Amino acid sequence: MIKITLPDGSSREYEKGIKVIDVAKDISEGLARVVVGAVVNGKPRDLTYELQEDSEVELVKFESEVGEDIFRHTSSHILAQAVKRLFPGTKLAIGPAIENGYYYDFDSEHKFTEEDLEKIEKEMNKIVKEDLEVERFTLKKDEAIKLMEEKGEDYKVELIENLPEGETISFYKQGDFVDLCAGPHLPSTKKVKAFKLLSLAGAYWRGDEKNKMLQRIYGTSFEKNKQLKEYLNRLEEAKKRDHRKLGKELNLFTMHEEGPGFPFFHPKGMVIRNILEDLWRKEHYKRGYGEVKTPIILNEELWHKSGHWDHYQENMYFTKIDGEDYAIKPMNCPGALLIYKSNMYSYRDFPFRWGELGLVHRHEMSGALHGLMRVRNFTQDDAHLFMLEEQVKDEIKGVIDFTDYLYNIFGFKYRVELSTKPEDSMGTQEEWDLATASLRDALEEKNIEFRINEGDGAFYGPKIDFHLEDAIGRTWQCGTCQLDFQMPQRFDLTYVGKDGEKHRPVMVHRTIFGSMERFIGILIEHYAGAFPTWLAPVQARILPISDKFNEYGEKIKKQFEEMGIRVELDTRSEKVGYKIREAQVEKIPYMMIVGENEVNNGTIAVRDRAEGDLGEKNTEDFIKIIKEKIENKVNDSPNA
Repeated sequence: MIKITLPDGSSREYEKGIKVIDVAKDISEGLARVVVGAVVNGKPRDLTYELQEDSEVELVKFESEVGEDIFRHTSSHILAQAVKRLFPGTKLAIGPAIENGYYYDFDSEHKFTEEDLEKIEKEMNKIVKEDLEVERFTLKKDEAIKLMEEKGEDYKVELIENLPEGETISFYKQGDFVDLCAGPHLPSTKKVKAFKLLSLAGAYWRGDEKNKMLQRIYGTSFEKNKQLKEYLNRLEEAKKRDHRKLGKELNLFTMHEEGPGFPFFHPKGMVIRNILEDLWRKEHYKRGYGEVKTPIILNEELWHKSGHWDHYQENMYFTKIDGEDYAIKPMNCPGALLIYKSNMYSYRDFPFRWGELGLVHRHEMSGALHGLMRVRNFTQDDAHLFMLEEQVKDEIKGVIDFTDYLYNIFGFKYRVELSTKPEDSMGTQEEWDLATASLRDALEEKNIEFRINEGDGAFYGPKIDFHLEDAIGRTWQCGTCQLDFQMPQRFDLTYVGKDGEKHRPVMVHRTIFGSMERFIGILIEHYAGAFPTWLAPVQARILPISDKFNEYGEKIKKQFEEMGIRVELDTRSEKVGYKIREAQVEKIPYMMIVGENEVNNGTIAVRDRAEGDLGEKNTEDFIKIIKEKIENKVNDSPNA
């Protein structure tokens, strides 16, 4: 007999070899109908997985992250099977589940079109109705290679060849379709009833632009049609909020062929950027941070010392100066370390908090570039904190509080992840354990819920990541707090302790916005371009009914400007209805219409972009209302 422990701490005994689905049935037939898989001793497993030892078992439904992955991974196999049926010469590459969906990469002589997606969906429906059993089997490496060679699956052969010798290799079979896959999967194709193929894209094999360009088909799937419809509606809303489209329409920024991945900010975009930077500086000053600025180009030797040369070289740009090799910085931290080394410190001096709005450059593949969200140069709102070991927890808690404060200004909810040691890393396991425990303790003391993101830490240390949730429920990873024992060692940072001896400080790398460019892109989509009054590039526009009221409009404009309100006067010889419509399209918070009545009464007729006509207002009183909104950073966007 074996003992199965469930998440609530209860346990049951079963005969060795019992399948996960039979454990579910023993608990409840209703539960067995809705579970899609399980997590056994921390690893996702199929419902058909046989339990051979005492185990901790969590039965998962579609609503869980693991459940979604299992469901959508099976969906990607159904997609691949449909493509193979319709286009027999197609070769399979990879087809993982991703956030909110899945994709599969194909090498096919046929050029897929939007019309093909409908045909593929119909074939997928047939496969679902066929209720094909999804069966797992394993082969030795040489047998696996032979099987895939016989099927002409060159990409699968390459994947298998790169696996370690002696490893048992798993496949999944559904009907006549077989795919190399670690799993897990649903037990049958019949559960995947609500799905949609969404788009086509190109993708280099293994993400390397030197390799062949494959065709990628994206899709999504849900348990119920209602869930699918809700998701598709959110996608439509996301299209309307696309920051690339709104950025151009609102004259905030553009991208140009002359600088792919390098954004150009226009005057109105710079208004938003400068407000964010001013906020950043003001709030950092309040919390005891000093501001630093470090060079964009530093010599190659520095990047060897920092570890970036070994762990990040493929993402860097290089140049030569006086015959020597230099690199354009992909991160700001080595510059902060050099500033530290320019002085001697005592234990009494700590902690140091240094902030930097540092411009960095990283080489992103052209296919990954996406407006402001994925660029090749960006300004990180970086900070580097140096502290004593006993100060670590309090400094981390301070970072958490600061991050929470800034996100609340914009109305963002967020979730937190603790990312642990990756395969490619520096330092001893003991250092990583100590660093990870310090971050965990700080989160627990702040009573913040978090989940563990195994293996996703930085190469020099574990990190806390903050994922913002926008107005339509999407999440964006922005803030990060990374604890680092490695850089102080590599750069031989020291201070003089109470004992008069030299000791090593601890370092924290931290961002809150993440990067100014990406954060602005997120804000554009969060507010759908209708920024709160305090953040709007133009806060009010005066619209004279005709030219003879322009002089009065100019007088009103000066009153607003004197109070620091960003205001425009529209003196074009257009009908006022046309001017109002244009101001609405530009999402300007307030429009002030002035005509005969307003001139005679010394007033303004106010129109709100969301509420419409607010009626006649006293100018001074209305200025006070706007000033109060600006000073209190009121979130009056109609779209967030």
